[in-house]
Amino acid sequence: MEPMAEQRARLAAVDDELARLQARYELAMSAFKFDEASALQQQIAALEAEWRILAQALPAPTAAPEPPTGIVPMLGKRPRRERARRTR
Repeated sequence: MEPMAEQRARLAAVDDELARLQARYELAMSAFKFDEASALQQQIAALEAEWRILAQALPAPTAAPEPPTGIVPMLGKRPRRERARRTR
């Protein structure tokens, strides 16, 4: 496997682990387990630092090219038909 692919795979793995830890952190906070939440927060901070390092080492993803511009058809307003007036 080439180094870029390995880095992208590790970045994806770190992303998945971050999502899992953040979900556990939210559950711990909602259950008032602050000691557990604090430990999870430290793990999250370490993984976020690793994620930033990996993301900076990889080149930015190439954006899709802009579609060609052209004429956009617009629907014109239909003329209103006159309503017959009723006389009372």
